[in-house]
Amino acid sequence: MLFASWTAIAQELFVSTEPASNIASGMSGFRLNTKFFHMASDGSYTYRINPELIFGIGKEWMLRLNFYGSDIYQPGFKMEGGSAYVKYRFYNSDDIHSHLRLAAFGRMSIIDNPAVIQTHYTYYMTGSNGQMEEHDGLRPYPSDEIDLEGNNSGFLAGMVATKLVRKMAISSSAYIINRWDNLQSPKSPLQSNLAVNYTLSAGYLLFPRVYKNFSQTNLNLYCELLGSSSLDKKAYFIDIAPAIQFIFNSISRLDLSYRTQITGDMNRLSKNYFLVRFEFDLQNNHSRR
Repeated sequence: MLFASWTAIAQELFVSTEPASNIASGMSGFRLNTKFFHMASDGSYTYRINPELIFGIGKEWMLRLNFYGSDIYQPGFKMEGGSAYVKYRFYNSDDIHSHLRLAAFGRMSIIDNPAVIQTHYTYYMTGSNGQMEEHDGLRPYPSDEIDLEGNNSGFLAGMVATKLVRKMAISSSAYIINRWDNLQSPKSPLQSNLAVNYTLSAGYLLFPRVYKNFSQTNLNLYCELLGSSSLDKKAYFIDIAPAIQFIFNSISRLDLSYRTQITGDMNRLSKNYFLVRFEFDLQNNHSRR
């Protein structure tokens, strides 16, 4: 029964979004997420490391604890803060080769970063000798994107629905997201502080074609759409995030994803990034419900 449960949800372990399914009660896991950003603000390249702890609490509840560190706001690495994500699965309908899950979720983040990033630029002024001299300066780059995974303190709440039919899983979510003041850095009046976000994800189990034992490597393909619309500045974006996923021995997984903007007019710190994720599960916690 455990093996059947594992094979049924393999293609539902989305990379950029969270499905309505939960890990089993009493199970736990560890993730290490690493993102590599191309910054829209100044063209530089940065990274963020995000360790994550996952817990199955009771039959319907799941908890994720995240910690963030990056070199985005300063030249060297710095710990930025953390967040807690809670999901409550309130509906499930099971069939032999399909199921439907509905869940409500929320996240709260406390982040110690500047509310507005400062970008470097070069300007020229006439010096005391009458010659033009080159100078380095800083100017603010306000981002309207509200990102609770390292950039902004805040809160979000929403709902997600996930449908599985044989080897294909489809999931969609919508949620309200609100920016708060960061620790020691109040939010800027130049930025959007309230938005509605929405996602649509599809996952397909490519290999193995036929399950024979626990040690078989799973290969899953994903394509996910992620969007945001500001409610106080009337800006938006829509991203696409294709991904490939390997699951080893039913207890660990490797995700590789590239996310990039396909349309939009919102000011953002970055419009594309690579994601590399490794997850290790204790007591085979991918028995999802």
